[in-house]
Amino acid sequence: MGVLLDLVRDYGLWIYLLLFAYCALKSGALPLFAGYAVQANVLELVPVAAATFAGGYLGDELRFAIARRYGDAWSGKWPRLRKAISAAKALVARYGWAYIFLYRYPKGMRTIGALPMGFGTMSWPAFTALNAASAILWTSILVGIGFAFGAQVERAVSAGWGFASTLLLAVMVIGILCAWWRVNRAKSLSTSVS
Repeated sequence: MGVLLDLVRDYGLWIYLLLFAYCALKSGALPLFAGYAVQANVLELVPVAAATFAGGYLGDELRFAIARRYGDAWSGKWPRLRKAISAAKALVARYGWAYIFLYRYPKGMRTIGALPMGFGTMSWPAFTALNAASAILWTSILVGIGFAFGAQVERAVSAGWGFASTLLLAVMVIGILCAWWRVNRAKSLSTSVS
């Protein structure tokens, strides 16, 4: 870890830009290690928190905008995608606010997490407010854990961190499937009553 901290010292401002780009694209261990670098007095807390938040927030705003702009065109172009988009709309209508606070954490979900929100009917101002709150919470948790428990996090990552993150992804997928089943069941019940 000492070599990594030396690299962080050498590249200064570039590290904050890298952290921003990383957080705009995905979720993962880099904000934890940035928090650890703050604890080791290699990075500054405010720029680390700002880069993590801005990347997480703006990346999801961009994915939301892309899905909102092109979602209907994609569903018209690819019939298989139409069914998935329809399911995403129903799930977002029912569980969207909770989903916004959960998709940042499982491995692999963050990269596409905001797309279903853009397909749905939630207004952009409502998404933006929830996205900002979720990004603040995510930043606080990851950078805070890195700052408070950096050495322990380093050991956990080297001892198989990926397994826990993959397990969290599996739980999220099962939760989404259960929610999808409930929404479809409610739809079929309301259709049969009509």
